[in-house]
Amino acid sequence: MISVQVKGSFKNVETFLERMKRGDQFKALEQYGPKGVAVLRDATPKESSETANSWTYQIIKKPGYFAIAWHNSHVKDGIPIAVLLQYGHGTRAGGYVQGRDYINPALRPIFDQIAADMWKVVTK
Repeated sequence: MISVQVKGSFKNVETFLERMKRGDQFKALEQYGPKGVAVLRDATPKESSETANSWTYQIIKKPGYFAIAWHNSHVKDGIPIAVLLQYGHGTRAGGYVQGRDYINPALRPIFDQIAADMWKVVTK
């Protein structure tokens, strides 16, 4: 038989989960959206700045689920330019333009800050 013994209080975790249920943390996510847009704009390779200036964000809330999604609306001939810059693409002349990973390094500090801030809430 397996038994588990726990000492201490779960008050902070219960309080955190209750606030999540009410949506308090959903509001807290709002601060990260504009920060992500700013770092993506600054990190995006610029020729005309159209792609760099086309970043937006959306907060997604579903039962038990919160997320931030960043989007880029610069599309040419049905192709999202930000994706071409990130992953590379073939050319009409048969060549290849190497992609540049600019999205992940730009957003990494935002993700780290979200994790750190949420950890503070859970452990305070």
